[in-house]
Amino acid sequence: MTVGIRLGQITDEIGSSSFLYAFFSTISGNLEPDGWGSRFPILMRQLYAGRLQQSDAADALAELHMVRRELADLPPARVIWSLEDRTQHPPWGDDIAPDIDSLATYFVTAHGRDLIALLAEVFEALQEGEDTSARIVDY
Repeated sequence: MTVGIRLGQITDEIGSSSFLYAFFSTISGNLEPDGWGSRFPILMRQLYAGRLQQSDAADALAELHMVRRELADLPPARVIWSLEDRTQHPPWGDDIAPDIDSLATYFVTAHGRDLIALLAEVFEALQEGEDTSARIVDY
């Protein structure tokens, strides 16, 4: 199953649901020693649950910038495909593009866009626009 993020009438494809879960697993497993959502509650609880409200967009953007900075210090080998089952690995294994030099650049959407940059763009548009929420949707 493929998922995307929708804001208004525009949906940007992210990739498989397992890919998106890996993104959140990597954040929690590497950056939240006290558990899922303990440091980044808006991203990890609200967005992961499927919806980000306009009123939380600025805080979500701040969390996302912090996530990017901290993931930039971690090598791609620290990716976590499933927080619950650490034996799972990405379907491509260790065969990644040479320009992926940290976890901040690891997550690239099905259309070749940096996932963190895509989310930042959506959060900024949500903050400034008329839509009341952004949603994770089946694509």
